[in-house]
Amino acid sequence: MTMATYDLLIVGGGINGAAIAREAVLNGLSVLLVEQGDLAGATSSASTKLIHGGLRYLEYYDFKLVAEALRERERLVTAAPHVIRPLRFVLPHENAVRPWGMVRLGLYFYDMLGGRMTLKRSRSLRKNDTAFTAPLKGGARGFVYSDAFVDDSRLTLLNAIDAADNGADIRVGTALESARRDGSIWRATLSDGDDVTARAIVNAAGPWVAALLGRLGVNAEAGVRLVKGSHIVVPRLYDGDHAYILQLPDRRIVFAIPYLGDSTEIGTTDIPVDRPEDAVIDADEIAYLCDAVNQHFVRQVAPGDVTSTWSGVRPLYDDGASEARAVTRDYVLELDTNGPPLLSVFGGKITTARHLAEEAIGKLAPTLGRSARRTTRGRIFPGGDIAPFAVFLGEVRRTWPCLGTQRSERMARAYGSMLRRMLAGVTDEAGMGRAFAAGLTEIEARWMHDREWARAADDVLMRRSKLGLHMTSAERAAFAAWWNATYPG
Repeated sequence: MTMATYDLLIVGGGINGAAIAREAVLNGLSVLLVEQGDLAGATSSASTKLIHGGLRYLEYYDFKLVAEALRERERLVTAAPHVIRPLRFVLPHENAVRPWGMVRLGLYFYDMLGGRMTLKRSRSLRKNDTAFTAPLKGGARGFVYSDAFVDDSRLTLLNAIDAADNGADIRVGTALESARRDGSIWRATLSDGDDVTARAIVNAAGPWVAALLGRLGVNAEAGVRLVKGSHIVVPRLYDGDHAYILQLPDRRIVFAIPYLGDSTEIGTTDIPVDRPEDAVIDADEIAYLCDAVNQHFVRQVAPGDVTSTWSGVRPLYDDGASEARAVTRDYVLELDTNGPPLLSVFGGKITTARHLAEEAIGKLAPTLGRSARRTTRGRIFPGGDIAPFAVFLGEVRRTWPCLGTQRSERMARAYGSMLRRMLAGVTDEAGMGRAFAAGLTEIEARWMHDREWARAADDVLMRRSKLGLHMTSAERAAFAAWWNATYPG
């Protein structure tokens, strides 16, 4: 029997693995990506959901990372205008542990480091900024600056969709069981029963990066520190589409961000953990985040107000920092060429995943006798070829009035121009098939299965749509029953 042979076997279907798959296949490499769970099933669906330069990283003099991230922010808001949208941040100067002048200078550098930018630049709060200041307990001193919000799960999916559309083999629910070097190739056994060969392996396993190296029998020079970041969701703390970045007495910062229309996301924490499986919020973290917003907002919250939570374990490159909050968010790519190549990814963040992928293929291509091209710098993501979003949304509402106001915006943001293909021929609600709760219909659920690798009900409800957060337990169970009957096994 002939084994399938690939140029790259990528292990891990988070944002880094999916971005590397996209960059690789557009460079003409044959790619197999395996993910033991679901795409974006761990850290990449548990972020703070920001495309940002990382204002606080300036405090640690990480100018290179901030500049790179700001350049990527500019590219991403253009390349994925459906899943990424500009967001204004209010930085109150109450309870401040940093001098006013230092913050003003930091924001000046933040604006300058990224070069050309389409987002609004920073400024001080004004007397007429009552929409920004009214929710706050303190005075009107502070600043306003720009970053962007992202649906992290869907950005990961868009990378995978673009990779698959250009020839990559994407397999979810498939683990790498074993791999060994044999001359100039890797021989690998997968949990789906396939044996494959690859000219190189990419270890993009995220929090499991070190564990995978151990299974492959490879010692890495770089180390990884696992840091848990937790978030809570509460009923909306304030009106408006802006966000807040809050300074705390321990010098940490916490974000308060509009979430799913009727809620506010609050996060994040920085807690060292020992295992990827420790991605579970605890009572102390909930209390810490509640206290953080209570120091700043008129509207107070308590642990009993929390409607949902999420936690992710960040696999940060171990730079020797003494505190978790000070560990660099930059990445390190370690290439082992003691035989067929093995590239391991340590660290990284959603904002810089495209750049990381470009650098990864730049390192790998020469070992495979290829030259690397920068294929994704100006490339639009699937669904992103739309007019300004407001114009596209108007088109969607005129074409499919049956969607209604709220659902039309949700689906336009989730799918962009791909919505035209999903809803081709649909003229009314009946044309969308069986209706479930929270605006989910059969046509959308089937799209997620056929086009987005959803294999379980929770893949649909909790990562690809978040609609499960608006359903009762009985409604989620009803959808799961339909899903399991429609897609058994």
